[in-house]
Amino acid sequence: MAQFPAIDARDLTARLGDAEILHGVNLSLSMARWTSIVGPNGAGKSTLLKTLAGLLPHSGGVKLMGRPLADWPHRLRAQQLAWLGQNETSADDLTVWDVAMLGRLPHQPWFSPPSAADHAAVQRALQSTQAWEWRARTLGQLSGGERQRVLLARALAVEAEVLLMDEPLANLDPPHQADWLALVQDLVTQGKTVVSVLHEVGMALHADELVVMAQGRVAHQGPCADASTHRALEAVFDHRIEVHALQGQWVALPRMNPLKKPNHAD
Repeated sequence: MAQFPAIDARDLTARLGDAEILHGVNLSLSMARWTSIVGPNGAGKSTLLKTLAGLLPHSGGVKLMGRPLADWPHRLRAQQLAWLGQNETSADDLTVWDVAMLGRLPHQPWFSPPSAADHAAVQRALQSTQAWEWRARTLGQLSGGERQRVLLARALAVEAEVLLMDEPLANLDPPHQADWLALVQDLVTQGKTVVSVLHEVGMALHADELVVMAQGRVAHQGPCADASTHRALEAVFDHRIEVHALQGQWVALPRMNPLKKPNHAD
């Protein structure tokens, strides 16, 4: 049986106002893999992710699991493709439970109350983001990092095959960033596909594959462990970072200016 890519984009072009942001992007993302999209500010990362999610008008083609995105019935597509956007908001008077339950809407018949399966999915999602204990609190009572974990739970509650996340680590402290990393790796182990836009290059290097973007184009796509991927990553940031192996993982470190001596405290 043929295995389709999770997402396949051909000659993808997108505009914001009068400006063309994406310029003929070709991209194929495999199933059951975590792909991180990285690049400098203004490279088109978020625009690409929104276009892959069907949230922006575009020319060219996008396929979701072998089927043109536009051919998917809206409800079925929402069941298979979950979205966590950048700087998303929700009504402050909604409880954490109700916000997470919004992720189940694609699975619920019109005017029907949540089912036992919906309740179970929301509980799993809130527990996986360590937000279960706040389920009765309102969103307005939470910190920025706590809100982000609730919005992540809403996306997880969909239980989609493909999950797109734009800057999911915003407002998360290092321990909860590590929790997010473990969560994503667990999703991939379950056969899910995760695509994330990350500014945290060191975190992105934990992914299976990197898509390196520059000026609205894909400059490189390849496994995170490949030397060619490291070279492309360093180049797109004007060689101001260096990729190194450290304790069995890849890290991105600032490249020191050889003319500037370290300032040591007395």
